[in-house]
Order: sequence, then structure tokens, then C-alpha cells
Amino acid sequence: MKTIEENKLETLLQIIAPAPALRIAHFSESGEALVHMLGDFCSKNEYEYQINCTQPSFFETLQNRYKDNTYIKPVNFSLERPRYMIQGKLYEYLFVTSTIDTEMRSDFLKKCHGIIKNAGIIIIFLPKGNSVQRYEWISLLEEHYYVASSTIDDLFEHYDILISKKMHGWGG
Repeated sequence: MKTIEENKLETLLQIIAPAPALRIAHFSESGEALVHMLGDFCSKNEYEYQINCTQPSFFETLQNRYKDNTYIKPVNFSLERPRYMIQGKLYEYLFVTSTIDTEMRSDFLKKCHGIIKNAGIIIIFLPKGNSVQRYEWISLLEEHYYVASSTIDDLFEHYDILISKKMHGWGG
């Protein structure tokens, strides 16, 4: 994962409405700096932060670093698993920085739908300026009952951010 500007990430995190006991999940294959910043944010606010590590080597790195942290839990996670639900937990926010192959995106969004609370938000980091990929994701999001999709394309140097909300009581 390319560098994320810390001050700009703080700006993005302002979309997270303060509330007790929030749960945030993150699909990540690399990017210790982003995980560290999100982890600090979650620890400070006493939010649960589950990092679904899609690369085993990244999981090993994070497992040792956060083994004694109450709020941060790295999980060795295969995108190929039949369901993404773990221990019946639902998340208000879902960050996606892992690369999701084109042929897997539809299935990925379907499985994610089941772990996001109604009106929860999915935040997808996309390569900067790739409008074709952005429109493919938006189309798939709509197909899988996510609404109010919007893009932030002027915040980060290397990424565009796609944000969408899980529709109440539909699909999944």
C-alpha cells in the first residue's frame, strides 16, 4: 500500500460519528502505517477494530504487534471463505484497502453485506484517477444494495475513496 497522509486520514475519519462501542473492520493486505493510524483512532475512542489480513505475512507482522491490545484484533483472513461473518459481529464501518480482483468483487460485496450493520458504511480505497475501476465498483455496489455512493478524489495523493451505505433491510 502506498503512503497515506496522516493529516488527511484524520479528515477522512471525521465521517465516523462518535458513538459508544463502534465496530470497524478493515480488509488489508499491507500498509502498517494506515493500520497504526486507524488502530490509534480506535483505541483512543474505545472502538473495536478488526483487521482482516488478506496476506498471511501481513497477519504475522500485526499479530505480534497487537497481541496485548484490547481494541485491535488482526485476523488471518482468506477472501475465498464462504462467508465473512465471524462470531456474529456486525460492523458500522468497513474499510477496504486490499486489492480485490475484478472477478471477485461481486462476491466480495455480497459477503461484506452480511457483516455491515444496516446503514453501515463501506469505504473503499481505489488507485488515484482510475475512473473505469471507480464506475465498475459503483455499479457493483448498487447491484448489491449499497446506496448513496460517492467519491472523494481530492483528499489523498495516491488514492480515491469510494464511500457507500448499506441499504436498510434489502439484499444480502
